[in-house]
Amino acid sequence: MIQLPTWMRVALFATAAMNLAGSAAFIPAANGLREFSGLPEAGHPLYIATVGLFIFTFGLGYLYAALTARADRLFIAVAAGGKLSFFGLLVALWVTGDLPGMIPLAGIGDLVFGTLFLIWLFRAEPAPR
Repeated sequence: MIQLPTWMRVALFATAAMNLAGSAAFIPAANGLREFSGLPEAGHPLYIATVGLFIFTFGLGYLYAALTARADRLFIAVAAGGKLSFFGLLVALWVTGDLPGMIPLAGIGDLVFGTLFLIWLFRAEPAPR
């Protein structure tokens, strides 16, 4: 585990809030919230709930790392990959016409946090052994 600088803790607190709040859109009964957000219609409740659980679980992980001021490089690397690939998916589906034009803007937070996580990964000192 590596000690986190203040700026990284702030980023983790912010992305925890984003994930924990955003997971509500993936509660199977939240059709109105998904429609308001411009997200496509949900499939089977099992799949939409699974997505919501992943978002919520990562939100808890971000919150834990921010509260303890410590994180594992692998966790932050997976988080960066997830955030950046989600933004890339939104853009790709927008380009193909499968998502409305404003949807990539909803993923800007993921782009920003994924980039901040990469910056931390490249700057962080290795954990002491």
